[in-house]
This record gives sequence, C-alpha cells and structure tokens, in this order.
Amino acid sequence: MPELPEVEVVRAGLEPAVTGALITGVDVLDSRSLRRHDAASGTFIDVLEGRRILAAVRRGKFLWFPLENGTALVTHLGMSGQMLLRAPGVDDRLTRIRIGIESPDHGELLVNFVDQRIFGGMAVDRMLPTGDGFPGGFSGAVVGPALVPSQVAHIARDPLDPAFDDGRFVGVLGRKATGIKRALLDQTLISGIGNIYADEALWAAKVHYEQQSATLSGRRAVVLLAEIRAVLAKALAEGGTSFDAQYVNVNGVSGYFAHSLNAYGRQGQPCMRCGTAIRREKFMNRSSHFCPRCQRRR
Repeated sequence: MPELPEVEVVRAGLEPAVTGALITGVDVLDSRSLRRHDAASGTFIDVLEGRRILAAVRRGKFLWFPLENGTALVTHLGMSGQMLLRAPGVDDRLTRIRIGIESPDHGELLVNFVDQRIFGGMAVDRMLPTGDGFPGGFSGAVVGPALVPSQVAHIARDPLDPAFDDGRFVGVLGRKATGIKRALLDQTLISGIGNIYADEALWAAKVHYEQQSATLSGRRAVVLLAEIRAVLAKALAEGGTSFDAQYVNVNGVSGYFAHSLNAYGRQGQPCMRCGTAIRREKFMNRSSHFCPRCQRRR
C-alpha cells in the first residue's frame, strides 16, 4: 500500500496543475470507486463540474482538493490507486474516474484515477474545523485554512506536518500497552507510516518491533521519531518506494527508494550495520523485517 512518501509525491506532482483549475467534466467509469461518496450531498458529477480547485492537500495517506464552495474532493489511493495527469484524449487502462480540468498555467488536462484493485476511491466531503486550529494538512501553501474533510478528521497528523505535536506523540506512546510497531501503524496516533517505513525506522533506531511502547524511554522515543522523519524524508527525496508498476507518480514514473532499504524485504541478507542476517517474522497478516542483533527486544 502506498505510504506517506508515495502519496506526497503524487500531491506535489498534481499541485501545480490543479491549483486554481476549473473542473470542466467528470466521467465515472466504475461506481465502486465512489463507495465513500455520500450521495445525499448530491451526485458526484453534479457537485464537481463547474467548481474550481483551490489547492492540493495531504494528511498521512489521504489527499484532498479544497473546492471554492467550501467542500473538498477527497482521494485515498488504497492499495493500487494512481492519479495520472494526461493530455486530453489520453486514456489509461483501468481508469475508474476521469476528471477534466482547465488549468490556469497548463491549459486543458485530464486527471485519471486508475485503480487495479478498487480499494481506493474518491468522494466529495464537507469540511470541519481542525481540533488544534492549525491548517488541516500539508500543502504548498504558506498558510492553509484550519479545515479538514470529515472523512479525514480522525486521522492523526503525520510527522512531516509542521503542526505535528512531538510532545503529544511521545506522551501517548509512553502510555500505550502495545508493541511499538503496532503503535506506529495506528493512524490515529501518527499517520502516513505503513509496513515498509515502520520496519526501516525501527531498524534505524535499533528498536525491536515487538518492544512494548510503554517501555520505550522518552529519549528513545525522540530518537525513533527523528529516524521516522529521516526515513520518510529520504524516501520522499528518492520518489517513494516502488516494487512494481502500481506505484507511480502523476507522470507514470516509478520511484526507486526500494533500492535503498536497509531492512524491509532483505531477509537472509546481511545487516548493513553489523552483518547479521536480517530476519523476517509474521506480523498482523504481514511481515516484520529486523536485525536480531541490532534490534534486540528489551
């Protein structure tokens, strides 16, 4: 599943084209991609056509595009979703929703929402005030409105968000009676982190994935948070993690951070730090990758 860096690459790629753009047409090719849309607010096509997009915003793995009427087009990529910028008339296989826009700087364009497994989707949603009074999510704007879509309001801020509260995160982590990796995957505590980057950050911080969160000292928690940010920033700079053609940016180009991984997917290979073979163990219907020497359970 795409994690924060992959989604941010998409957001940043879309932002110059969609900011200030007028939505000129909408084609829904597969209604299953609208399962999150509340039809009571109006049909998806009718509430979008003729509206102007104000920005491209992200919180964790969620994207939204505020509209001039105070609502927002919310997008979640799910496991295989893509948002591809195309010239008019260019189609993509497995396009579920096609949105035509007139960009102030780039003219007529298409935004094709492509989704192989159809776990992602789009919806037009109402906006709510943020609980902390800060902008709802990360965007290229210097200061955004203190609003967040109702479908995203329960999602915690991500560690690259300027409004992320380090002290709150460390405090809540110290009270959680759960393994540290489970805590990192809890999107109501810290968003944007999935299986890949959790393994990478824990390896960098030398923390075992099953260590109880409450046993992590405040100092170690601060170190872990710093390593999370470093891993995410590195992945973002390198275009995100790409293992197959599903994970691409708005131009259909794959990321390449997979070549820089230290733990995830390296079972049986020597640890880059101590040379011990990386181990893989079952975890929450997935897997955890760690060094049994560097990441001893304390």
